[in-house]
Amino acid sequence: MRDPAATMKILIVKLSAIGDVIHTLPALTALRRHYPEARIDWLVEDTAADLIQGHAALNRALVWRRREFVKLLKAGRLTSAERLFLSLLLQLRDTRYDLILDFQALLKSSLWIFLARARCKAGFGPGMEHSEKSHLFLNERIPAVSMEVHALDRGLTLLQALGIPDMQVLYDLPIGGNDAAAAQQLLLENGVQLDLPFVAINPVAKWPTKLWAAERFRELAEGLLRKGFQVVFTGSKEDRPHIDEMVGTLGSSVMRLDGRTTLKVLAAVYGSASVVVSTDTGPMHLAAAVRTPVVALFGPTAPWRTGPYGEGHVVLRAEVSCSPCFGRSCKTTELEPMACMNRITVEQVVDAVTRLETEEKSRAGQPKQ
Repeated sequence: MRDPAATMKILIVKLSAIGDVIHTLPALTALRRHYPEARIDWLVEDTAADLIQGHAALNRALVWRRREFVKLLKAGRLTSAERLFLSLLLQLRDTRYDLILDFQALLKSSLWIFLARARCKAGFGPGMEHSEKSHLFLNERIPAVSMEVHALDRGLTLLQALGIPDMQVLYDLPIGGNDAAAAQQLLLENGVQLDLPFVAINPVAKWPTKLWAAERFRELAEGLLRKGFQVVFTGSKEDRPHIDEMVGTLGSSVMRLDGRTTLKVLAAVYGSASVVVSTDTGPMHLAAAVRTPVVALFGPTAPWRTGPYGEGHVVLRAEVSCSPCFGRSCKTTELEPMACMNRITVEQVVDAVTRLETEEKSRAGQPKQ
C-alpha cells in the first residue's frame, strides 16, 4: 500500500503578526518530522513572510500582500485591488489540500480557509477567546484550550489532538549566510566590537500601553554604558522618531539599526547580542527564537500567554492590580496612568541584564540549541 504521507498536502494558515508566526514555526517543524515526504505550504501576510521564506521544512509560502490591498482600496483603485486578491486566490486554489490547519483562529483567516479547497479544515472549536466564530469554517474542530496556555504550546496542542504528538520546540529560522554576513557588516559599520558584549534594545511596540517612557530607555542606555556594555537600538523605520527621543544627547555612544534590517538580519543581530531588552513586541520573540537571553518589559499583557518562550529569560512586571488588562489604552481609575509599565525601574532592568550576561558568560563555549 502506498504511504499516504508521500502525497499528503498540508496548508498552514497563520497570517500575522511577527510573534504569532514565530510561535507557529515549531508546529511547522513538527509537521515536517511527522510527514517527511509531504508537501507543506503556508499562507502568511507580507509583514511576516520573511520569517518563513526559505524555511527548510516548507515547500511554498503563499504571501497575502494585505497592506498593499488596503492601500489600493483606500485609493479607490478597485480593479488593482481585485487583481491582487484574485492572484492569491488562484494560487491558493491550485491545490486541493488534505489538511488545512487554522493556527490564526480569526475571521481574517477564516475567509481564506473558506475559499481554499481541502478535505479536512482543522482548528480549535468554539470557546476560544477572541476567535470571532472562526470555528464555523472548519470541519474538524479540536476542543478549545485555555488562553492562559502559552501561544506556542497552544499550537503544538492542536497538532497533538490531530495525532501528531511531537512537542519538541524547534524554530529552525531560515537565517542564511547572507543574512549573517549582513548583520555582521551592519554591526561593524556602526562601531560595534564583536569580541565585546553588546545589549540590543528594541523599545517600541504598537500598543501605547506597552511602551516604557523614552527617558527611561535613555537612562537604561546610560546605565548599561557605565557597566561596560555596548548598546544597540533596533526597530522599524516607523520607530525612528521614538528612538530619536530615547537616544537624546547620547549620540554616537549608542548604535542604531532601526529601519536598517530585514527580519532575518535582525535575528542574526540578536544572535550575536549578549542580551536583548524589549517591550512586548514581535522582535522579542525573534530574540527568544535564536536563544538569546531576553529581558522583557510587560505591563498590560500576560507573559504566561505571550512572553519570551523557554528558559533563560527575565520578565519584569510591576504586579499592579489592574494588570494584565489587555487594553490598548489605559483606563485605570485607582492608580496613576500606565502604572503597570511606569513602575518598572531602570535599576531593575540593568540588574536583570547584568545577571543574564553573567550567566551567559558561564555558558561560554556552549552552542545555542
